[in-house]
Amino acid sequence: MNKATRFLLHVGLPVAGGSLVGYLANRNAKKQYTKLKTPTFAPPKETFPIVWPLLYSTMGYAHYRVVKTDTNSEGIAWYYVQLTLNYVWSFLFFKWQLRGLALIEMSFLLVAILMTMQTFYRVDTMAGALLIPYFLWTSFAFALNFETWRLNR
Repeated sequence: MNKATRFLLHVGLPVAGGSLVGYLANRNAKKQYTKLKTPTFAPPKETFPIVWPLLYSTMGYAHYRVVKTDTNSEGIAWYYVQLTLNYVWSFLFFKWQLRGLALIEMSFLLVAILMTMQTFYRVDTMAGALLIPYFLWTSFAFALNFETWRLNR
């Protein structure tokens, strides 16, 4: 597999996975989300389909940078853990409406992102730094999840 194909796969797969999860887990999310009481700091629902593909692309690029340097990195395992937790969250929050469990799961997601950042940073400084916006957005999503859960108990 050539370098360009590997790059496209690493960047494209998280985006494709996020799109598939979005389709499967969030089919009725827009209608559901409008019925929820949301905190005053909640962004417009149109924000999410713009932000997430950018974050997934950045994650994939960070992963690509680490894999081309160190295929045995502990960070690669953490990368797949956080990506899996990321995908599962949508099912918990939207499809199954388990917002409290989604909040707990997101706590583990944030730890997994931090571990991924730390291990990526040790292999490739830029790869670790590329995950900072993802961590910040997920931290914001954690606060949003908490307030939404609290307001709709």
